[in-house]
Parts: sequence; C-alpha cells; structure tokens
Amino acid sequence: MVLKRTKKQSLLRTLLYIILIAYAFITFYPFMWALAASFKPLSEITSGSLSLFSKHFTIEQYLYLFSPASGSMFTQWLINSVIVSVIGTVINIFLNTMAGYSLARLTFPGRKQFYYGILAMMMVPAQVLLIPNYLIIKNLGMLDTFWALILPAAINIGNIFMMRQFFLSFPKDVEEAARIDGLSRVGTFFRIVMPLAKPSIATQAVFVFMGFWNNFLSPMLYLHTPSKFTLTVGLQMLQSADQGGQMWNRVMAASILTIIPIIILYIIFNRYFLQGVRMDGEK
Repeated sequence: MVLKRTKKQSLLRTLLYIILIAYAFITFYPFMWALAASFKPLSEITSGSLSLFSKHFTIEQYLYLFSPASGSMFTQWLINSVIVSVIGTVINIFLNTMAGYSLARLTFPGRKQFYYGILAMMMVPAQVLLIPNYLIIKNLGMLDTFWALILPAAINIGNIFMMRQFFLSFPKDVEEAARIDGLSRVGTFFRIVMPLAKPSIATQAVFVFMGFWNNFLSPMLYLHTPSKFTLTVGLQMLQSADQGGQMWNRVMAASILTIIPIIILYIIFNRYFLQGVRMDGEK
C-alpha cells in the first residue's frame, strides 16, 4: 500500500515537473526568439521563421545602434534613461524611507490622519493625475526636462507604506543605544537605521528603478526633443522611423539592450531583494 502511494506521488511529481518545464519554455521562448532575432538579417525575420538559429549571424544591428555615423541616438537615449532612473531612485529611497520612519517612530499632530490620507491616495489611479501634473509642470517651466519625469514621481506611496511596516518592527533598543552614545535623531537615522534597513531599501530600489526605467507615458507626454527621449520613447521612435518598413532586427536589438540593465540590477541586489521580501512576509 505504501509502495503504491509512493509510486503515485512520484508519477504526480514527474507530471508536475513536465508541466512546469513546458510552461517555462512557452514563457521564455518569446524572449529567446527576440534575442535570436537581434542577430538575424531582416529577411529572415520577415520570412516568418520561428527558428532560434540564424543562417546568417550578424551583429550589424548592434553596430548601427552605437555608431554615431549611422545617426542613431540610442546611446543618448540610454544615457538619459540612466540619469533619470538613478536620480529618481536615489530621491525615492531617501524620501520614502524618511517618510516611513516618521510615520512609524515620530509623534506629531495629525500623524494618523496623514497616514490614512496616504492610504487613500493609493486608491487613486495614476491616470487621473495626468492632466493636473501636466498643467503644474507646464506652469513651473519644466516641460521637456528630466525634472518633469523625476519630481512628480519623487515619492512612492506603496514604498512609504512598506518602509513604515518595516520600521514598526525595527528594535527600538538600537535607537536608544545610539542616542545614549550621543547621536541625534538625524544621526541615528542615517548612521544606524538606514544601514540596518538594507534589505527593505534594496527591495524598494529594484521596483523604483524598474518603474523609472520602463516608464513610457510620462516621457511621451513631457518630452518633445528627440535627444532628450528615454529608451522607452526612443524605441517607439526607432520602430516607426524607417520609411521603407519596420527594421524589426534593430528593434529587437534595442529591446534586448534595454532589458540588460534590469537584469544586472537584479543580480546585484538579488540577495538583499530576497531577504527583504522574506522579512516583509514574516511580518
């Protein structure tokens, strides 16, 4: 009886693995095809072949994207995205972390009301704020600048809530010991609290950076000069730039290059990211 049950469990486990492997292949195949297509000539892509292997392997598309002689602005778009994403992420980390710490530790009039107001703001769709944000940015003279992308997204309500939850369970004894040693509230925050909050901050940083990096709507609305475009808008421009037809091999190459920084960021912060997710789950 036990042997039959063991065989049945083994068969079910094998079946489960087969289903998961098939699902992983189906999910991962489009990315692999895009990677393969970036090394193919256009004629192979338009032929309708779904093969991952090219008969005429070429890196011409990548050379075109980074060659100044070709007139491509991909390098400039890449630099713009890095600038906006890095500055926006750094500002978010400090403001979100300080706001979460204030709501968890400081006592001030209206703290609960302010917290409930933040929770209510989480329910407001971002699309509702598009027109007010546009009018404010226009009146401030920030249209067609990177600040139009950074300042409206300088804080993230979801991350403020996450940091508040983290600091609620943060041991007060550590802060009290720091104050006994002569550190001020600000010194305690920057020298003790933030270093110990690395897992949650890393988790926040990954999501915030991805939000800035993949943002398409805001750059499309606020930026008008092609040399100031970020990668998302630049890719759309690249896709529709060729009058003789869409150069899908160039679009695929640019898309692959756009994904690489996100993969690198995840590899760097993977340890902290997983630790932060696990700690949040335990809370």
